[in-house]
Amino acid sequence: MKEWITGRNPVYECLRAGRRHFFRLQLAKGIEQKGRIPEILSLAKAAHLNVEWVDRDALGEYSDNPQGVALQASEYPYADLQAIFDLAGQKGEPLFMLILDQIQDPQNMGTLIRSAEVFGVHGMVIPSHRSAGVTPAVVNASSGASEHLLIAPGNLAQAIDAVKEQNGWVIGLDMDTGATPLAQTNLKGNLALVVGSEGEGLHRLVREKCDLITYIPMRGKVASLNAATAGSIVLQAAAAVR
Repeated sequence: MKEWITGRNPVYECLRAGRRHFFRLQLAKGIEQKGRIPEILSLAKAAHLNVEWVDRDALGEYSDNPQGVALQASEYPYADLQAIFDLAGQKGEPLFMLILDQIQDPQNMGTLIRSAEVFGVHGMVIPSHRSAGVTPAVVNASSGASEHLLIAPGNLAQAIDAVKEQNGWVIGLDMDTGATPLAQTNLKGNLALVVGSEGEGLHRLVREKCDLITYIPMRGKVASLNAATAGSIVLQAAAAVR
């Protein structure tokens, strides 16, 4: 399968990561040669990828805001769980994972991918079904961070069991004020953070398999944070103690 990646940062990161096969690169005629554009052209040349100069309106076929650039590439190269464990071992670091329990909004998923990559997460697990996959919209929302992160689809319960076999703690994030406040939660060592869906939170089986449930105390008048914001806060807190 082929798909079109658009946007200057997503296209740049896709080319830079080099994890996909590339077929076509289209740029808008008259686009200014500044910012990411010269870098994209340089990477395309290194990949022996010819540039097609097209009318700007033609790029609107691929997304609402292509920013004058579109890259046709093979579909996202998913990893497997063992590759995530291996990466942590190769780096000599405590395992640091993110598990998403049926996040369906592409913007939230993209934000969590971007935060995970920034904060040094070794990989992420998503459900094989009933979840947003790594679509072009998710790549765009992650600003291309998806291209540098190992993402494995699979059964979440089995993934949690596998983390525990690696002597890892599995900590779920929920808004249950009966849970452990984030400031009192030990985030050191081998760790997998589980973030639930926007509407339902953590599903029962996933929640029961977590070693601990944590929550973020709030002082404002807004009832809650969305999944992407809450997950990013906990990722940052975990990264700070690694």
